Amino acid sequence: MNLPIGPTGIEKETHLMHQARDVRKKKRATGFAAAAVLAAALTILCGCGRSSSGADARGGAGVSVSEAKAKTGKLDVYLDAIGTVTPVYTVTVTSRVVGELTEVDYTEGQIVKKGDVLAVIDPRPYAAALAQAKGQLARDQALLKNSRIDLKRYQEAFTEHAIPEQQAATAEATVEENEGIVNLDQGAVDAAQVNFDYTRIASPINGRVGLRLVDPGNIVQANGTTPLATVTQLQPITVIFTVAEDHIAEIVEQMKGGKALTVLALDRSQSKQIAEGTLLTLDNQIDTTTGTVKARATFPNLKSELFPNQFVNTRLLLKTLDNVVLVPTAAVQLNDMERFAYVVQPDGTVQPRDVKVVAAEGETSAVSGVNAGDTLVTDGFDRLQPGSKVSLREAAAPARPTGAQ
Repeated sequence: MNLPIGPTGIEKETHLMHQARDVRKKKRATGFAAAAVLAAALTILCGCGRSSSGADARGGAGVSVSEAKAKTGKLDVYLDAIGTVTPVYTVTVTSRVVGELTEVDYTEGQIVKKGDVLAVIDPRPYAAALAQAKGQLARDQALLKNSRIDLKRYQEAFTEHAIPEQQAATAEATVEENEGIVNLDQGAVDAAQVNFDYTRIASPINGRVGLRLVDPGNIVQANGTTPLATVTQLQPITVIFTVAEDHIAEIVEQMKGGKALTVLALDRSQSKQIAEGTLLTLDNQIDTTTGTVKARATFPNLKSELFPNQFVNTRLLLKTLDNVVLVPTAAVQLNDMERFAYVVQPDGTVQPRDVKVVAAEGETSAVSGVNAGDTLVTDGFDRLQPGSKVSLREAAAPARPTGAQ
């Protein structure tokens, strides 16, 4: 049996139904608001995209790039290589006679001239041997003189038939014998004189003496393995470097014409020029393992800028190109084995143009295919294509080539 529901129960049920309806309304309102916000955001984004596309379509400021103008001038073409400073003469001084080293007459590092005395070997034994040889020579010369007097006397006596012919012939043979002895003695004197002279050791060339290798008081041997000093010529001095075989014909042709090819010596960083000289000669054969030939350049070295066995960077001036179009090397691009450059047009757009590199030297290249005065793009290539609009900014100017106009 169902019991009737009282007024209090009915009111509670009605209140609960109203609360549930209010919750559903609030959820729907929240959903509508979120949808409205999302729609507004999409509208803003689309508007921005359309505005940006419109700006691009109208051209805008364009791609920002650096630019440089092609110029007419001359370009020095160099061949770069690593060279070694090599003296023209280096002498290892040793003693030619045995004896005690009594004097060292040079200072380490001293600049000496040819004939300057470097050291002295005890000369007394050699002076005595020289005196003995001279005494022997004098005695035999006296004997020769006497035998010639006897020969003259015997010849006169033989003419008068006072003596037999055999006696006169014997006197003549005695003279010839004494002449031979005197010649032998003269050779002994000369040899003794040479040995005596060898006791004073002189520099055979002009140059710089190295460190002292033997001290006074030591017994030195004749032609020993330990040198007394080394002397190296510094002025002039040479540098030996290598040249690729591809350039030999051009170098030889210019040398045959009497042209002196300039060679520069630079420091290790190639930022400072040490000395300037001229090419002296090429070697007589190519190294088959490297495909290069050795070259020797000579330098006056008046201020001793170059030091023996020093490594230097060399630059051989191969030729000079006159009245060529010069552009920054950065402006030349490579695409499918073809070189080109972006040329800025009067309307601010760029167009690629094929170029041929005649020669390149550092940051400057001599090219054909563009004209002097053309404006070329030097960076920002990844954003460029034919017809792109560009905005130019001044780039750091490369080193001005010699004779550029």
